[in-house]
Formats: sequence, structure tokens, C-alpha cells
Amino acid sequence: MSDIMEIIKERRSIRKYEEKNVPEEVLNSLLDAARWSPSWANTQCWELIVVKDNTLKESLKETIFPKNPATNAITGAPVLLALCGKLKSSGFYNDIVTTKFGDWFMFDLGIFTQTLCLAAQNLGLGTVIVGLFDHDKAKSIVKVPEGYELVALIPLGYPAKISSAPKRREIGEFVHHNTF
Repeated sequence: MSDIMEIIKERRSIRKYEEKNVPEEVLNSLLDAARWSPSWANTQCWELIVVKDNTLKESLKETIFPKNPATNAITGAPVLLALCGKLKSSGFYNDIVTTKFGDWFMFDLGIFTQTLCLAAQNLGLGTVIVGLFDHDKAKSIVKVPEGYELVALIPLGYPAKISSAPKRREIGEFVHHNTF
């Protein structure tokens, strides 16, 4: 296993993939890593649909908004992950929302997604997180039931091209001590 800082720094949004299937044991290793993501009161509010069917991927591609740079990745990747979240679970106690920000599922799904993407990088796979699409149309294509939302589509495969790192803000540009 690689050094975690190396994995974090090398992870990129991959939009072009090799025409090479992801072996089931590699996919299962990735999913095993993602399942260990932390969540509010261990609600584990995520659900993941693994899409390999080309017809379904084509239908999902049609939900992507124009000019989205990840459009072709939806069908170009051998695996497409549809990330869903259970509503009214994370951030709730006794069916009452407990945070100023309401349902906490988006926060938990963000943690899950980051874990998944870093684990993919560690396994030599690439990902891109796609959020600019018609969520309701995509939700119906993959038959997401009531009480859940389809939040992101994540193409997954072996990168055909890896770009260099974009510029990052220096620590002093975003860290504040004691007060903002």
C-alpha cells in the first residue's frame, strides 16, 4: 500500500479511461475500503449502484448537462457508480433533524466519496465525481426508490491520461487561528 499523502496528492479527476475491465476482486477491494467511511452516528446512509450495462450508461449519459467535461466518461469508463443517499437518517434523532444544516446525508456522502476516490487511486484506478446532471431523470433510470436521492455519478476505470496537479492555495491562505 502506498503512502497516504502520496495518494492524496496524486488523485486527479479522470475523464478518459483505458478499454480495460476492472476485475471483480479489485472492485470488491475498493468497495470494502469505502464501506469503512465514517458517518453521523454510524448511519451509513449511502447506497451505491454499480452500473456496467452499456444501455444504462448511455441513458445516464443523456442526463448530463451540456458542456459538462465528464460527459464522455459516463460511457467511456468500464464501471459507473451511482451514489445515492438515504434521507432522514443522518443528522436525525427520533425522526427529528438535529443540525442547523438539516439532513446530514450530503456530508456523509462526501466523506464516502473521498474514501472511495482515494482507495481507487491506491488501486491504480481513476475516478471523476459528476454532479451536473438531471438528478431526477437519472434517479428513475436506475430505479432509486422514494426516501433516497441520487447524488453523484462516478465513472471508474484505469486512467488513459493523467494530468498534472492544479495549483493549490497555501496553508496560510485558508487557515485562521482562534478567529476568522
